[in-house]
Amino acid sequence: MMARLRRLWEERSPRDRTIIVALSIIVLVALYLTLVQSAYRARARLGTSLTAMRAQAQRLDADANELARVRAVPRGADAQTDLRAQIQAQAGAAGLASAILRLDAKDADQVQVVFGSVPFADWLAWVATLQTQRIRLDTSRIEALSTPGLVGVSATFTRAKAQ
Repeated sequence: MMARLRRLWEERSPRDRTIIVALSIIVLVALYLTLVQSAYRARARLGTSLTAMRAQAQRLDADANELARVRAVPRGADAQTDLRAQIQAQAGAAGLASAILRLDAKDADQVQVVFGSVPFADWLAWVATLQTQRIRLDTSRIEALSTPGLVGVSATFTRAKAQ
């Protein structure tokens, strides 16, 4: 194969050889410049995405540190108190204590509450307050009453487990 290419090269006139060499150099330079330009654009795109990824990594580190801090905080006095008493106190603070028909502790970490007639918006706000104190709504049954905005509620609350 090399001999054949050499023979073809030698059959060309010196002028043709010069033109072939010049065109080859021009094609190689154009190819090189295209590759360099493509690499430069890719480098610029990677630089931008690297900045975004570094910022995301810092946010993830901050979130991980916050999670570790929250998990390291002792459960506090709320975990030591009776869940039934804590729920009753929160109902009193929210002004819902008078609507409670029944408040039964199933065990140390589970309480069932039955409301006769309570404003739905107040009940939702009270549940949200309980959730901030690591008491979660486990099950609930809500019935609309004839008066608009009032509901009858039967709900079971449990103390959130430490992780």
